[in-house]
Amino acid sequence: MTDDGTTAAAGTGTLGYEQARDELIEVVRRLEAGGTSLEDSLALWERGEELAKVCRHWLEGARARLDAALAGPADPGHDAGDAAADAG
Repeated sequence: MTDDGTTAAAGTGTLGYEQARDELIEVVRRLEAGGTSLEDSLALWERGEELAKVCRHWLEGARARLDAALAGPADPGHDAGDAAADAG
């Protein structure tokens, strides 16, 4: 954890989903355990928000890729079927 949170926020850009998720779980665990100062709790909260954004970004990207993969093969197959029906 950094004192000013700047390095922590900058460090989220290179995290993969699993890394961000695991660190977010640890942040939540530490917040729920309590015993930290207000300043440390706020820094943990801010780090958690950044990690949640990273996770959300990865999940939205995965959803878009799945949607594209599911939509992609149906269109060419449908066109090929139409061409075969027209030829026959």
